[in-house]
Amino acid sequence: MSQVVNSGSFLTLHYRLAGPAGDIINTFADKPATLSLGTGELSPAMEQRLMGLEEGTHATFELPAGEAFGERNPDMQQWVARKLLAQMGDPDEQYAVGDVVQFPTPDGTGSYAGAVIESNDTAVRFDFNHPLAGQPVTFEVKLIGVL
Repeated sequence: MSQVVNSGSFLTLHYRLAGPAGDIINTFADKPATLSLGTGELSPAMEQRLMGLEEGTHATFELPAGEAFGERNPDMQQWVARKLLAQMGDPDEQYAVGDVVQFPTPDGTGSYAGAVIESNDTAVRFDFNHPLAGQPVTFEVKLIGVL
């Protein structure tokens, strides 16, 4: 009997996340991903769609705008002083609109990404919203293994 996805499952899968502009993540051409449900690697809306699926399932889900990653939050757009950026990384780094930069979390245990949306001589403005926030999302998944 096949294993079925539940809230504590450890999964090996191929998955693809796409918005109106195309793929953001696609593991189908590469090695599969492994992740554990309930750890925040997938949004709750995506985890919910995996519940009860059997090992071997290949499915595509259409998530309405805002459901997968929330709405776009204007407060998530922030100016960061170039002095601070220089302390965190390469002082000669050039920041171009569209570049994605990783920032350490305040406790130093993880990181989060911001996309450059604007810059001037003293600061760079980053958008820390998920790239698919506020957009409809296509979530395609092929479950290879369920533990």
